[in-house]
Order: sequence, then C-alpha cells, then structure tokens
Amino acid sequence: MDAVLVTRSVYSFVELSVSPVFQRQWSSIYEALEDSNPPREELMRLYIKQLPQTEQIILAGDHTAWSRLDAKTLKERTFEHQAQPISGAKPVTIGQGYSTVAIIPEAEGSWALPLLHERITSFENPIEKAAAQLKLVCQNLPTRPLSLWDAEYGCASFVKQTADIAADKLMRLRSNRVLYSAPPDYTGIGRPRVHGDKFKLNDQTTWWTPDEMFEILDSKLGRVSLRLWCNLHFQQ
Repeated sequence: MDAVLVTRSVYSFVELSVSPVFQRQWSSIYEALEDSNPPREELMRLYIKQLPQTEQIILAGDHTAWSRLDAKTLKERTFEHQAQPISGAKPVTIGQGYSTVAIIPEAEGSWALPLLHERITSFENPIEKAAAQLKLVCQNLPTRPLSLWDAEYGCASFVKQTADIAADKLMRLRSNRVLYSAPPDYTGIGRPRVHGDKFKLNDQTTWWTPDEMFEILDSKLGRVSLRLWCNLHFQQ
C-alpha cells in the first residue's frame, strides 16, 4: 500500500516492487493477492458509521464490465455487455463483471462511496447479485434508503427479488417495456383475467389519464412536468 500511494503512475502490477518503500521480494506482491481476503462486510459497516446524518440515504447500484481480452488464463472470464465506440459494433466484450452498491453523499458532485464492490461469478447474474448486495447493505443502514437503478434492473425479476428489502427503489425502464393495469372485476364467464389494459411506454395512445400530475420549476432545468400512474405491473 505504501508503494501504491507514493508511485505516480504504474504501467504493470510488478512495477510496485521497484518502489524505494517496497522492501520485500517482488513475488510477495502476487502472494499478497492470492492470500488476502478483504473483510468486505466490516469495511462496509465502517463506511456507514462515517456517514453524516441526512434525511434520507441515497444508494446507487450498477453493473460494470472489466474487459480482459488478452488474459486467456484468467479464471471465469465471461461475455459482458460493454458499449463500443465504433458504430455498428456489437456491445460485447470478454472479461469479468462487477456489481457495485454505492452511497451518493451529495446532491451535486461526481464522487460516491462504494459500500460493496464484488465480482459477479459465472454462477451468478447481475440481478441476483445486486439484490443480495442491497439486502446486506440495508440491514446495516440506520434508516430506509432510496436506491437508484439503471434500465438493466427495471424488470420483474429484480422487483421480485427485492420485494422484502426495506428500501425504496427508483429505476429506469427501457422504452419498449409494456406494463399492465390491474385486471377488471370478474364477470363470471370464462377464466378470470390476470392483466388489465396494456401500457406501452413507447406508444402514447395506450396511456390513460394519469392518477396525479406535478409541475416543478427548477432553477437549472426549467419547468419539469411529472405524470404518475399507479398500480401498474410487469407481465411476470
């Protein structure tokens, strides 16, 4: 750690062993990685204790890929989604996926405090990994948080797996998602309906009158109009 802190730039991991403050053999760098097991949960609890008292804690969860195209001997390399800078290229890479749950401590700014940052193994998927992390984090928080999620988590699977977790969830939905209203009352003929009318996000002709509407005048964004529909559900 001393070598990491005093070295301005490192082009390979083994370069840390040539730092003047590193007084061991170079192989001990790799031995430290192989033998170490960071106490993730203890560190998470320590971070939470340092948080200032706020009205509501804001969490953010995400799944990111670490591309390792040339590391052919790396264990458990998997196919990961990664946006490509070249137009028309498939958004796929080979490497490892990581799931992160972080605290967003400020309304403005670009930094966050990761509470859990763990690799998604080949036996897991991003949804179940994020749900397990959110549950562990919320069990150690003093108040009920608001958690923010990207469109990858805007699905029935994530909603089901986090239904019993004491956290509010605000998630983005893909534009081609279809939701359903509550089914109408049973008429007594045939099989009772499971779903009501379709609500297609990309087809405004399927939208009915909102249950509530809000208008907010923001100093930076100008007028913001919000529409709220209640009691919509996924097909699953």
